[in-house]
Amino acid sequence: MARDIPAFGTPGRDYFRRILDLAPGDDGPVWMVNFMHYRADAAYEDGSHGLTGREADDLYMPTAVLGAIGAEVSFYGDVVAQLDPNPPRWDRVGVVRYPTRRSFIEMQARPDFQQLVVHKHAGMESTIITGCRPFEATEAMRPDPTTWSSTEHPPTPDDGPVTVVHMMKFAPGGLADGMAKYQEKAGQLVRKYGGGPVAMFEVEGTIMGDGREWDQVRFVSYPSLRAFLAMVNDPERAEAQGNHRNRALEHTYSVVVRADIDTFISNGAV
Repeated sequence: MARDIPAFGTPGRDYFRRILDLAPGDDGPVWMVNFMHYRADAAYEDGSHGLTGREADDLYMPTAVLGAIGAEVSFYGDVVAQLDPNPPRWDRVGVVRYPTRRSFIEMQARPDFQQLVVHKHAGMESTIITGCRPFEATEAMRPDPTTWSSTEHPPTPDDGPVTVVHMMKFAPGGLADGMAKYQEKAGQLVRKYGGGPVAMFEVEGTIMGDGREWDQVRFVSYPSLRAFLAMVNDPERAEAQGNHRNRALEHTYSVVVRADIDTFISNGAV
């Protein structure tokens, strides 16, 4: 039987209540963005052992359940680098699109889901799950993967495309002021190195987390890790970060992900 209250985060009870109070006509698609940090060794309630936390989460993957309720995995992959020093060190990022918010809540009580979620509880050390709605960047800002082979740092068999995922909480006035000024310069540099935003989300609430609130999650793709690092180390970007980005943010996580599933690069958040 799954734990009533998971040990790997603080439930966002206000968001749960808002979902339950929604009239059917006001409900609609939601993207659940999940940052995952695993236990070194899975901890099952029955004392079972022998699996790592990552292996336990692999057993959890509820693909059939998601299909049965009309949900789908939009993005899923392993973290290969984390830019900020703040714990935890995230291991994976996943995004699932649900047809409605209520379908996510009702899934929790399904017997087939309950049989699987014990693995998630055993494997997870900490997690942040945010319910999100997309807002789209202009088409001109999106990267064109068909041109990546001709960029300065093209994808190779050993260094394929990466997506940088930024989860952000803005300081008061930070989005309109510091972040806008940072984006004016950083956006030019991102495009210079072949990158661009592929999905951008407003956070409407937190399902599970550490008690903090979040405003946006952005997915920005690059031809390779080398391309992203070249952008990060560009002196103009470093200057813009010091002058604008740092003061625009109250807290943030930025992780580099190699995706096994990625519908954003071709379709955006649809």
